[in-house]
Amino acid sequence: MTIKTNNIPKPRSDTKTNIRPFGIYIHWPYCKSKCPYCDFFSSVKKDIEQEKIISDYIEELKFYHQYTTDEKVSSIFFGGGTPSLIKPALIEKLITEITKLWKVKTDVEISLEANPNTDDGTLFLNLKTAGINRLSLGVQALNDTDLKFLGRTHNLHQALTSIDHVLNTFDNHSMDLIYARPHQKAKDWQKELEQATSFGFKHLSLYQLTIEESTVFAKKGITPLEEEQAVIMYEDTVSYLKSKGYPRYEVSNFATKEYECKHNKIYWQGDNYLGIGMGAHGRIQTTNKKIYATTHRCQLEELSPKERAEELLFMGLRLKEGINKTLYLNRCGIELEQYINTTAKQEMINLKLLKETNSHLRLTPQGFLVMNKVIEELIPQD
Repeated sequence: MTIKTNNIPKPRSDTKTNIRPFGIYIHWPYCKSKCPYCDFFSSVKKDIEQEKIISDYIEELKFYHQYTTDEKVSSIFFGGGTPSLIKPALIEKLITEITKLWKVKTDVEISLEANPNTDDGTLFLNLKTAGINRLSLGVQALNDTDLKFLGRTHNLHQALTSIDHVLNTFDNHSMDLIYARPHQKAKDWQKELEQATSFGFKHLSLYQLTIEESTVFAKKGITPLEEEQAVIMYEDTVSYLKSKGYPRYEVSNFATKEYECKHNKIYWQGDNYLGIGMGAHGRIQTTNKKIYATTHRCQLEELSPKERAEELLFMGLRLKEGINKTLYLNRCGIELEQYINTTAKQEMINLKLLKETNSHLRLTPQGFLVMNKVIEELIPQD
């Protein structure tokens, strides 16, 4: 059900001091080129009217502000697509508008995803001046052969140059890599991990290559690395990164507590956030406990408690600490025990794939290896 009225209550807060996180996601859907593995909402387009798009984004911010006036922004995230293509002056314009509309926490995290192919030598300094304080660099591979296979338009030299620029400009930074590439050897991935941990990034995001329908890889019949090898590679990755000071806090993300991504944790924990731009979506829970999705420009769509309960199950089990049962109830209005398949839950506990305490339900290390299957079993069948 799409809502277009102005009678929606304000978002709920956990306390009067509004300690519950609130994030704003800004989606930039354009790239210089489309990677063959990518199934995100993005496109390649020249002659983009950036000023017009940013003006539209500001109108969206103003629209959603009326439903979120009491929120205090804890994170802003520029994702895509390739948001490092946006002119830094326009990024600064968006950040300034957000600070005018909402109160902003003093330790606000303002992240932006960037590709090495947009680094002109001054980009990162200009982004920092614009207000970005956390930079996530999409490197994806640390050798030219696999960069070419993945359709990246930068080479290793460009990647290493950008890495230096990021590390010398920002205090908070992350790097993305893709592993379990077809025919990738464990020893070769280990060398990349050793190199990755030597740079000094505060955060690492490591994603297993999957072949999604409708992607170029799928159309070409590219097959992923054999599952058993990918599992071994993942286990070795988790173990090695932990030894190097990068503990796993989410299935694909590694960092110490201080440098965990505040914005992404908003998704996984079920907090309120806005999605601005084409392809973006958000979630707002109001004082009357109704949940709304921001799925299209300047529109709110009401979600049922069961729809939100399923989302929170998917998201919450991605975290190392798992699902906080009290927060789960607060976020969707349904107790976890009342929603999930309890028979399947007990079976998963017996198989040592899940662990349950009075306060949490979480995956075990073995459970992370088959996370999707565990979640599938926990979702009740209609």
